[in-house]
Amino acid sequence: MRDAPSSLANSLFLRTARSAASKTLPPFVALVVFLLTWEIGVRWLGVAAYLLPPPSAILSAAKRDAINLLMGAWTTAKTALFGFALSGVLGVLAAVILSSARVIERAFYPYTVFLQTVPIVAIAPILAVWFGPGFLAVSVCAFIVSVFPVIANTVTGLRSVDPALKDLFRLYGASRWASLVKLTLPSALPNIVTGLRIAGGLSVIGTLVGELFAGFSEGAPGLGIVVQTAAKQLKTDLLFAAVFSATFLGLLLFGVVNAVGSRVLGRWHPSEKLDQSEIES
Repeated sequence: MRDAPSSLANSLFLRTARSAASKTLPPFVALVVFLLTWEIGVRWLGVAAYLLPPPSAILSAAKRDAINLLMGAWTTAKTALFGFALSGVLGVLAAVILSSARVIERAFYPYTVFLQTVPIVAIAPILAVWFGPGFLAVSVCAFIVSVFPVIANTVTGLRSVDPALKDLFRLYGASRWASLVKLTLPSALPNIVTGLRIAGGLSVIGTLVGELFAGFSEGAPGLGIVVQTAAKQLKTDLLFAAVFSATFLGLLLFGVVNAVGSRVLGRWHPSEKLDQSEIES
């Protein structure tokens, strides 16, 4: 009988491991096949390395310039994370204000769409003039690019609360603040997480664009500067390595937001609950 809990834990671990493998193995195999096809195809067709280097050359460039790539990734990550945090906090706050009254939403929501349509390539030089080249200007670029999904998804969530629950809170005389904290925001949490997932990748894109045009004032240059320099010098292998590094940053930020969201929502929201039948199969 003493071995029963241990056996149950081992069985659950094996089932969870099989479930995780079934989700991660197919994309990993697809990636390997893609890279092998790329490597063989480029060499067989004799494509010039400055046009499309093989994955092996990109890996060699990443090893050769590992220090620059790591320092650039660290600079870009700090800036993207700051812009993402701004978009999360201010985006949710703006959504709460917009959803507080229909007249406010009608008056100001169209202007939030401006943040989605604004040409960040044209705005970045202006931000460099206003804030000076460097961290702050690039962070604002990341914020502008990533804030709209947070606002749009949060407003949708706040407007989608069950009317019956709203009536119940009114019946018990709950204040607007109590209704917001205990009903509206928890109900909108899945939409907020969705907006943050989208904003995570967009913040990295905004950071790279900001680095290209707003530059840097001190410290190590970000990946955007590495991309720009490699392109000017026709170091296509290093260019691809920098692009893949930036892609990895976006995936990493998305993965962190996804993990936190799943952790928060996993116990009560259907979209995030672990499919027990899939584990047990």
